[in-house]
Amino acid sequence: MTDPSTDAPLKQTPLHALHLALGVRMVPFAGYEMPLQYKAGLMAEHLHTRRKAGLFDVSHMGQLKITARSGSNADAATALETLIPADVLSLGAGRQRYGLLTNEDGGICDDLMFANMGDWFYVVVNAACKDADADRIEAAIGNRVTVERCFDRALLALQGPAAEAVLAPICPDAAAMRFMDVRETRIMDTPVIISRSGYTGEDGFEISVAAKDAEHVADALLANENVLPVGLGARDSLRLEAGLCLYGSDLDTTTSPVEASLMWSIQKARKPGGSRAGGYPGAGEVEAQLAQGTQRVRVGLQATGRAPVRGGAPLFADPNGATQVGVVTSGAFGPSVDHPVAMGYVAPAHAGTGMPLYAELRGRFVPVTVAALPFTPARFKR
Repeated sequence: MTDPSTDAPLKQTPLHALHLALGVRMVPFAGYEMPLQYKAGLMAEHLHTRRKAGLFDVSHMGQLKITARSGSNADAATALETLIPADVLSLGAGRQRYGLLTNEDGGICDDLMFANMGDWFYVVVNAACKDADADRIEAAIGNRVTVERCFDRALLALQGPAAEAVLAPICPDAAAMRFMDVRETRIMDTPVIISRSGYTGEDGFEISVAAKDAEHVADALLANENVLPVGLGARDSLRLEAGLCLYGSDLDTTTSPVEASLMWSIQKARKPGGSRAGGYPGAGEVEAQLAQGTQRVRVGLQATGRAPVRGGAPLFADPNGATQVGVVTSGAFGPSVDHPVAMGYVAPAHAGTGMPLYAELRGRFVPVTVAALPFTPARFKR
């Protein structure tokens, strides 16, 4: 299979052979050949994850190991704070946070997860951005840290209310972990890095493992009757129901943390008036938007009827399409809530929950309502 945008051969994850053996529809995604759905189908995979546990291959994501050249992890944290508007310095060992890489205009270059591993930082970035992210970090702070690109490692996500019951018998450390804990441990005899986190709104774990051991770990998890393999299709509908952004759709370099309603990811110490406010790319623009407001804001959207409103659909204030006030950035049918779910950006005057809008869908203007996010409540283990 080749990448339709470049005709270059697509990369394969360490679990490619297992996907084929399980019966799967593969698609190009971020330069990789990735599973879209398995025999059970998207709807069944989605609902099974909400009710029991789904296993996702997310090995296309980029994994980085960042170590201070001085040997002090505090120095690495201080360096990262010049690129990420989050409180890295106060993050305790064994804990993880969500963060943003920003540009000089306050736009989002990527969103990521970063974890304090005690004497180094573990960072997971998006697949399509991973080389650019690593280059950006090295160019900006490479004199203070070393950046190891661990792009050959596999990454699995076990998500759903049964995730702990599935993982704990083969990884006893998992049971004691809470949301956003991370640690180096073992699954059976295999060294892994696990975090209690995910991209579905459910309790669950992300498991980083050497490529040679990936199928061994995946087989052990799939042997449990509560686990079903899940592809990118259900991953998208699950994250949409959970109100989580997809980089390249809901976030990009022209979108600021304020517009994206992601200011919760910038802790008090890094906000105006905080002890380490600013100091990251675009801080002045972000702080100006906080003070003065923005021309658009990310919201949830619920369409009338059963047809999903997809990304790119313009949003109007009136049923005749006379006044455009925003655009849908991602949308799908939400199997758990049994109605279409979407997110988009609208002018603040039209962003109130319950506000009626109209999306253009194949030449028709479909009623949509601004909805509170998430569509399904998070079920993390606090």
